[in-house]
Amino acid sequence: MVFKIISIAILVIFYGCYFSKMLQQKAQGIRTDQLGKGKVGFEKYVEVTMKIAAILVAAAEIFSIFSDASSSPTAIRIIGAAMSAVGTIIFIAAVHTMRDSWRAGVSKTDKTELVTNGIFQFSRNPAFLGFDLFDIGMLLMFFNWILCFLTAFAIIMYHLQIVYVEEKFLLSTFGNEYLQYKKKVCRYFGRKR
Repeated sequence: MVFKIISIAILVIFYGCYFSKMLQQKAQGIRTDQLGKGKVGFEKYVEVTMKIAAILVAAAEIFSIFSDASSSPTAIRIIGAAMSAVGTIIFIAAVHTMRDSWRAGVSKTDKTELVTNGIFQFSRNPAFLGFDLFDIGMLLMFFNWILCFLTAFAIIMYHLQIVYVEEKFLLSTFGNEYLQYKKKVCRYFGRKR
């Protein structure tokens, strides 16, 4: 029961941040959800598939929380709770640092900034890192094979989004500024020498 309460609280905070930021941007006339919008070919496939994967893993997490049928030992569940909490903190820090440059997907028409301060000094993709840690943490707390498959699928799609859509977009938009940033900061976590 304690893991159910902890996971519901973390889930509400994580998705509360996501949707409240989206509503805040909507009130400013900013369209946050850019997944699949104005894209063609492989980029559109990646963004749309990633959106479906994110929705499916969230639904499986909610189902797993409420069915509470986990075979994970208590120690693993504690590690999972900690990972989900850390992922949520990282995600919130990323969304806060990005301010109005935050989007779900890339927008080739919106003018945004290359954000390199705050948490972006330690991760080029802290929002995705937050999603990864959050999802893996939920899996550890409520392990089942369906959730395991969907978590792996979502994490693979997040990675494909970064590598084949986001990085390509950032390079074409910010050029040398992005290349210099890329030389200093790792894709997920850490600074390069």
